[in-house]
Amino acid sequence: MELRSEDAMPVLKEKVKNRVGQWFALCPARHILLFAGAVLTALYYFLRQNRAVMQFLKDNIVVPYHRAAGKVFSIVKFSVAEWLYALVIVATMVYIIYKTVIIVSRDGKMKQVYITIVSLASCAIAIYAGICILWGSCYYSDGFSEKSGLRAEPVEASKLAATTLYFAGLANEYADRVSRDADGLFNEAEAEYFDRGAGLYENAVRTFPFLDGPNLRPKPMVFSKIFSYMNFTGFFFAPTGEANLNTDVPSCMVPSTIAHEIAHQRGIAREDEANFVGIFAAVESGDERYIYSASLAAFTYLGNALHGADYESWAEIYTSLSEPVRADLRSVGEYWAKFETKVGDATEAVYSGFLESQGQELGIKSYGACVDLLVAYYGSK
Repeated sequence: MELRSEDAMPVLKEKVKNRVGQWFALCPARHILLFAGAVLTALYYFLRQNRAVMQFLKDNIVVPYHRAAGKVFSIVKFSVAEWLYALVIVATMVYIIYKTVIIVSRDGKMKQVYITIVSLASCAIAIYAGICILWGSCYYSDGFSEKSGLRAEPVEASKLAATTLYFAGLANEYADRVSRDADGLFNEAEAEYFDRGAGLYENAVRTFPFLDGPNLRPKPMVFSKIFSYMNFTGFFFAPTGEANLNTDVPSCMVPSTIAHEIAHQRGIAREDEANFVGIFAAVESGDERYIYSASLAAFTYLGNALHGADYESWAEIYTSLSEPVRADLRSVGEYWAKFETKVGDATEAVYSGFLESQGQELGIKSYGACVDLLVAYYGSK
C-alpha cells in the first residue's frame, strides 16, 4: 500500500520528532544548557547597541555583582581566577581523554561522539554568554570619557612632545626615590605595594567620584610566567571580581599594571580608558612606587607615538632620561623579547579578536590609544 503525499508528511514529521527526542534524551540537561547559552548570547548581541539597556544592566547587575564577588573572594589572598582557569583546562583535557577511551572501547560510538560534542559546546557557549553579560555589557555602556567629559581627540605633535617630556621628567624625579637592586633596577617589596593597591584610588575618587568602589587587594598569580608567554601582564576576572597580576615581569611594571586592573575592577572596560585611569590614579596616589611605575608606562605609550610623529623630539627627550630610568626601560624590553613566540602571537590574536567583537575596533592596539587622553589631561602641565 502506497502512502499519499498528504499522508506521508505527518508520518515524516513524527519520525523526525521521535529521532530528535531520542537524541535529546541522551543528555537533556546539556541540551538545555546549550539552548539557554545560545539564547542569552543571541539576546546580548541583539540588545548590545541599545545604550539604555546596557547601562541598566551594568549599573544594576554587573557592577554590583563585581563588587559583591570581589569582597567574597578577597577573603583569600591567592588568585581564585587562575586556579579556575587551570581547573577548566585540566578538566577539559581529562574529559576529552576519558570520552575518547569510551568512544574507542564501547558500542554506540556515534551517540558517545554526539554527547561529547554537545557537552563541550554547552560549556563553551555558557562561558561565553557569561563573559558577554558580566563584562561585554560594560563596553556598550557609558565609559570613562562619557562620565568624565574628557575626550580622546587627535593631538598635535607639539602637545604630544610636551606631555612626553612631562612624564619623562616625572620618571626622572621619582627614579631616585624608589629602592633599587645591585643592577640598579626597581626593587621595591612586592607585598607592600600589593597591600597599598587596596586604597590606591582614594585620591582619584575625589576628582572622578564615579571611580569609587570597594578597596580590594589585587592578587599576584602563581603561574605568572605562563601568562608572560601569552603576553598578559594581568587581567580582571569578572566572575570573581579579582584584579590578577603577573609578577614575573620586571617589578617596575607591576604597580602601574595593578592600577590598570583596578580600573577594570571599578567598571572601566575599554583598554585605552583603563590605561589612562590607572596612570592617573597611580600619579594621584602620592605613593612614590606607583608614581614612578605609572610615569614609565605613560612615557612608553607617549614615546612610542612621538617616535613616529616627531623622531627628533623623541630622541631629545629620551636622552634626557636618567640612567636608572633607562635601565628599567631596557629591562622591560629585554624581558618581553624572550617571549616573542607563536604562542604569544596566537593568544594576542585571539584576545584582539575578542576586543574587536566587543566594539573595540583597534583590538589589542587599543591599549596604546590612551595617548590622546593623556595629552588631553596632562598636555598643559
